[in-house]
Amino acid sequence: MNQDFINALHEIEKEKGVSIDIIYEALESALISSYKKNFGASQNVIVEMNKETGKTKVYAIKDVVDEVNDEYLEISLEKAKEIDKLYEIGDVLRLEITPKDFGRIAAQTAKQVVIQRIKDAERDVIYDEFINRENEIITGMIQRISKNNVFIDLGKTEGVLPPTEQIEGEIYEQSDRLKLLVMEVKKTTKGPQIVLSRSHPNLVKRLFELEVPEINNGIVEIYSIAREAGSRTKIAVYSKDPDVDPLGACVGFQGSRVKTIVDELNGEKIDIVIWTKNIEEFIGNSLSPSQVVKVEVNEKEKSALVIVPDYQLSLAIGKEGQNARLAAKLTSWKIDIKSESQYAEIIKE
Repeated sequence: MNQDFINALHEIEKEKGVSIDIIYEALESALISSYKKNFGASQNVIVEMNKETGKTKVYAIKDVVDEVNDEYLEISLEKAKEIDKLYEIGDVLRLEITPKDFGRIAAQTAKQVVIQRIKDAERDVIYDEFINRENEIITGMIQRISKNNVFIDLGKTEGVLPPTEQIEGEIYEQSDRLKLLVMEVKKTTKGPQIVLSRSHPNLVKRLFELEVPEINNGIVEIYSIAREAGSRTKIAVYSKDPDVDPLGACVGFQGSRVKTIVDELNGEKIDIVIWTKNIEEFIGNSLSPSQVVKVEVNEKEKSALVIVPDYQLSLAIGKEGQNARLAAKLTSWKIDIKSESQYAEIIKE
């Protein structure tokens, strides 16, 4: 290794953010392995590299003993004194054993180590960037699809949208651009793995934060979200400012804000309801778009009986019970829905 190589290491340190000390440490460790592989694994050796010139030397480390049992690890006091008369039994002797062609081996090893360290550093930079973006929204382009996994180009790296995080029925095609939620960032031997989601409720939350300035600046807050991805989402909101209508803020002028979100989710229906501390009122709101006549709550069991007009019963329950199911998730209450005539029968009994 020569001065040009040392200069190159300093450039790498500046451009890639890889500490030159870490490279030297890795180089010395790799050179020890290379030496043992090529010249014998039994010796106890260290490698020293001059950080200014790049010159590399190999030293055997031996204990000075009276009687030698292992010539690879020990040296007799007599031979040690031939090197330096000051050696005594118990001392540790360093003996230079640098092979003639070790410079070539060192250069090859150095190249491999530096390439690997650059890869590691770049992976660390990507990991550090994305670990701080967990649960945030990100835009990417579909790069490829393999075994039902959709791989998304995120610029410096790629993320994966696994089948469990896809919206059922959504069609994914190469070069499509999508907004996704960063679900999880994991360190693996192949670099950081970025798991993305299209089906998580927090994707809807982040989309509303992007589209509704009142949510982004904290005037309107999202209380809860219940989602069956690809079909319907219910979102409960409230305003900290009595002069700001949370429902109107989320819907936007002529429905423009919520339409942008619905379009991004390919037509997924979104019910925006008002959260209130009055649980009867909140449960009634949660069953939107159905009208509610009366709500009876059991605080102890966190259950509610909701009475709706006869002609609204199917709307309140929803297709395959979806509206009632989402309302229960949104409020965290058990909800039993009865029509007015059904309720009248219960009262009679």
